[in-house]
Amino acid sequence: MVFARWSRIFVPILLSLLLFITSCSSTPSRYSQVQKDTTRWGAPGAVAKKAEKGGTFNQFFPDPTRSYEVIPTQEKKGFAEYKVIKDGKTVAMLSINDTLSLPTAAAKYKNSTEKIAGYPAVDQGTTTTGILVNDRYQVKVLSRDPSFTKEDRVAWLQKFDLRGLAKLEGATTTAKQSSPSEAKTPKLAQPNPPVAEPVLTDAKSRAATIKAKADEVRAKAAAAMEKAAADSAQAKKAQPGDEYPPMLKPLLAPQPAS
Repeated sequence: MVFARWSRIFVPILLSLLLFITSCSSTPSRYSQVQKDTTRWGAPGAVAKKAEKGGTFNQFFPDPTRSYEVIPTQEKKGFAEYKVIKDGKTVAMLSINDTLSLPTAAAKYKNSTEKIAGYPAVDQGTTTTGILVNDRYQVKVLSRDPSFTKEDRVAWLQKFDLRGLAKLEGATTTAKQSSPSEAKTPKLAQPNPPVAEPVLTDAKSRAATIKAKADEVRAKAAAAMEKAAADSAQAKKAQPGDEYPPMLKPLLAPQPAS
């Protein structure tokens, strides 16, 4: 009897606790909902090492107007996001992300037939419009309210400083690397580095140089000896008085004995 009474008390309590725990686990937290809202439509997961810093993109977002507030909501490497508020209600989300971290995001613009501000544009569903700047930076506008139409998204895309974004060093480098003319240019074969000559060859070269100089010295010495011999022979043939000038020779030259 006692057990039956206690079971009547504890069973409802246990069932209530079970229902409470189940309902708590099924209800998403506020943080998880915000994370889902800000990452499901544009924020890249894995970030490339060479991706641009998110803070770099802040200068290119549109300025607030009389009717709209533009407030930053998220910033990380390769990604920055703002929200557009009208009358206290979020009507749109703005974002810039570096597609180095998400190559598939850039790939969908290759077959684009529409352009906005001179850049390829695509629609993602019925609420998102994006453009790709210099084959690298994706700029997107997401409607969060039915009153914010595609015409509004196109207008806000053109409010971004797209020219400034296109001048980023990363965008210029990527566009240059993806140039078809450079991609098709074959790489020239690099010449083999010169091989150092063996020490033995260098010694032979020095010996040959020394021998050539010695031969040159011997040749000059032989020529000098030949000249000296010729001069000596000529001196022996000379007559007495040849060493005097012709005008003084009759006076100074010794006279032969009579």
